[in-house]
Amino acid sequence: MKIIFYLAVFCLAIFELANVYFIMPMPGSQEINSLDIAFFLYSWRWLFRIALYLILVFSFSYAFRSSKWMTIAGIILAVGTSYAFNFHMKADEMFLQPKELIFKSAADNQVPKDRLIIGVTVNKESKAYPISYIGYHHQIRDTIAGKPIMVSYCTVCRSGRVFEPEVDGQPELFRLVGMDHYNAMFEDQTTKSWWRQENGEAVAGKLKGKFLKEVPSAQATVETWLRLHPNSLIMQADPNSTESYDSLAKFELGKSKSRLTKRDSSSWKDKSWIIGVQSGTNTIAIDWNDLQKKRQINFKLDTTPYSLLLASDNRSFFAFKCPSPDPKLVLVHDTIYSSNAYFNLNGENISGRDSIPNLQQITAYQEFWHSWKLFHPGTRKL
Repeated sequence: MKIIFYLAVFCLAIFELANVYFIMPMPGSQEINSLDIAFFLYSWRWLFRIALYLILVFSFSYAFRSSKWMTIAGIILAVGTSYAFNFHMKADEMFLQPKELIFKSAADNQVPKDRLIIGVTVNKESKAYPISYIGYHHQIRDTIAGKPIMVSYCTVCRSGRVFEPEVDGQPELFRLVGMDHYNAMFEDQTTKSWWRQENGEAVAGKLKGKFLKEVPSAQATVETWLRLHPNSLIMQADPNSTESYDSLAKFELGKSKSRLTKRDSSSWKDKSWIIGVQSGTNTIAIDWNDLQKKRQINFKLDTTPYSLLLASDNRSFFAFKCPSPDPKLVLVHDTIYSSNAYFNLNGENISGRDSIPNLQQITAYQEFWHSWKLFHPGTRKL
């Protein structure tokens, strides 16, 4: 029985390690297709734990009579391992939700104007979420124009997405559960299914194959966003998370030293920056370095012409469907010109010619190349 005791201690330690290993960025864990194993272990974690602890209880006296100190050490190892992996290494315990969600107007804003934000506009109401804040929290649950939204960001992919937190028309709560292939995963409260941050797809569990509806968003500096949306509210720092925000201060500039979040300044390396655009099932990836040189890149998806434009701050970018029948757009000092009108970076007609419609803006994403090419197989490089 004492052998069974020590075997149970060993199995418990291995189980707790495996339960975390497959859903956290540990050496080798994110390069393998382990999602099904990870979901199985996580879903049945309490059954495994109860069974192993029952074995420990029933075999304890036999092991204790044989070696008191070895048995005590085994219990300490078992309990310590369970505590460490269930509390200190849980994703939602490492990256906490904001205790205070604070917004301020442009006049009272304390976020530096050169910081990057994910901006959202719904029914003419706008809000901005600094990526150094949502990059720590991973998700922000908020409401805009009476509409619930879930603003998410994965620093390891450099991907920002905004979703409607609803499943089959019902409101849903999500928590960060870990990551798969370096992309954050969320677990819904109702069915415990796992959802991929990159595209809002349920990848494991009862709801596998369903998608969250995405809300259009834009990435820009605070200054550029406020110039386009002067009445926008800007999310402020949660006073309880300031130190965690500070650790991401260099991330948005591409100056992080971390293996997971650093930038490769050359082109088409795993950690190079790209701009990804999707139309239906067709996707394209545009080199960030090339965009900074040219400031405007024209491309086609599904035979439809688009333009990707870089603002004068060299950090904010916007993509538009080119108007028909004249598919040419020209960017000059943050003003977009067509042959018969001109527009701001929101695509709004500011030429005074009411007969000319606004440009159709599409969502474009700045992302690490390794993330975009993995989750958008067959994407075209430009």
